[in-house]
Amino acid sequence: MAAYILRRLLLIIPTLFGIMLLNFAVIQFAPGGPIEQLIAELQEGATGAEGGGHMAFSADSSYRGRQGIDPALIADLEAQFGFARIICEEGYTGTPTAAAPECERVAIPVWERFGIMLWNYVRLDFGESFRRSASVTDIILEKLPVSVSLGLWATVISYLISIPLGIRKAVKDGTTFDTTTSGVIIAAYALPGFLVPVVLLVLFAGGSYWDLFPLRGLYSDDWAQMGLGEKIVDYFWHIALPVAAYTISGFATLTLLTKNSFLDEIKKQYVMTARAKGLGQTRVLYGHVFRNAMLIVIAGFPAAFVSVFFAGSIFVETVFSLDGLGLLGFESVVTRDYPVVLGTLFIFGLLGLVIKLISDLVYVWIDPRIDFERREG
Repeated sequence: MAAYILRRLLLIIPTLFGIMLLNFAVIQFAPGGPIEQLIAELQEGATGAEGGGHMAFSADSSYRGRQGIDPALIADLEAQFGFARIICEEGYTGTPTAAAPECERVAIPVWERFGIMLWNYVRLDFGESFRRSASVTDIILEKLPVSVSLGLWATVISYLISIPLGIRKAVKDGTTFDTTTSGVIIAAYALPGFLVPVVLLVLFAGGSYWDLFPLRGLYSDDWAQMGLGEKIVDYFWHIALPVAAYTISGFATLTLLTKNSFLDEIKKQYVMTARAKGLGQTRVLYGHVFRNAMLIVIAGFPAAFVSVFFAGSIFVETVFSLDGLGLLGFESVVTRDYPVVLGTLFIFGLLGLVIKLISDLVYVWIDPRIDFERREG
């Protein structure tokens, strides 16, 4: 098993390299960029510049937002954002700016920027945000608790609902209960991820119907003055709708997976033998079938958490104004905050690969008969 873990850890390196190379290459062709956005704001007071055809990191540009802007200022911005260098003549003692006659702007090639980025990432240095006066690491650590909190509760609740429901559906396979619940599950699964939080907001957060839950945020304004018990109640009151939105979108697959897993086990010979010995339905289900049927369900918990954590976070956090990683990623893409975009991609990619390895180890822990080394050989 140690050799398998070592191979998987080593495979993380080329996989991460491929992920970062692909995303870095895509960014080169994305219209608009941080400099264009800043210039547009300086000229027009706008928040974005989506109409330009300028490539994000191009050294030369005819982008219309540059018209009327001092070229020296543009060169200084490019140097500040890491797209170029300001090189001054030997012996120059002033501040290196493009406006100085002794200095000039030199563009940094794309391949060199990518190499610098990788070297910094190896040292876990993700740079500083273009739009915020903070490092990418500090920004992610600040937003992480919100997303982890919502994702964890949604995953736990999904399992608490899906496993008993899936077992019940397997036992009642083909009955009215099974058909009815399948219809509800399929309807919930078919709802677009962005629609569920909006519907919950309209129905239960003071939209057109009931004003039962807060419209936004993770806690009330007077949180600091509350006692411990009041804080707990207030916290769950605020996360009720966001967690419900996550759960509705994610429990359908898990329920059907549990049902099908139990159906496969129930039809096996050892179950028939147990029933022939006179064991009751409950004893057969939870004494014999449960462990084998739940192998794939329980072992998939880490991957399920990551899936719920990232898949719908943008919609949920945006609709409910929750300052988490989903909203951070969305805003970073809109504002072309490339250090945040690439830094979060690197961290999430690494997290996903590690979680996949953990899922394999959980399989082995639950059922020691599984041997990944022998299967690979």
